[in-house]
Amino acid sequence: MRQASEAIRAVVEPAVAGLGYECVGVEFTGSKRRVLRIYIDAPEGVGIDDCEQVSHQVSAALDVEDPIRGEYHLEVSSPGLDRPLFTADQFRRFVGEEIRFRLVVPDEEGRRKFRGRLLGIEGETIEVEVEGENRHFDLDTVETARLVPAE
Repeated sequence: MRQASEAIRAVVEPAVAGLGYECVGVEFTGSKRRVLRIYIDAPEGVGIDDCEQVSHQVSAALDVEDPIRGEYHLEVSSPGLDRPLFTADQFRRFVGEEIRFRLVVPDEEGRRKFRGRLLGIEGETIEVEVEGENRHFDLDTVETARLVPAE
């Protein structure tokens, strides 16, 4: 899964938790326009004020620890209806739901993008029903994964 480095997460996750929010995940992407994206959640949901509060706290913590060289843009948001999945526990929590995901490298058929029902997770391997076929994917081969919102 494409997540931020351990050094970045070591600064971000405690800052988010210290404000009483769940840190759903942290992504660091881009080459020219680098973006540090933090997804937060809370039992009562997350609004703009919550994102602003976390942004200020995390920004200050990042300035002190300085785990990122150069310029980047900080984004803090709720996971939304198409919630990203980062950890085995998050996949476990959403067993039975429809997901879409992209592999780091193509599978043996040359395919990287998939959509299907998440059937289960054993260790670090997810089982997904894709086009009527049960398939297994190691989490370390999954680049990104998101829930598919109900229609």
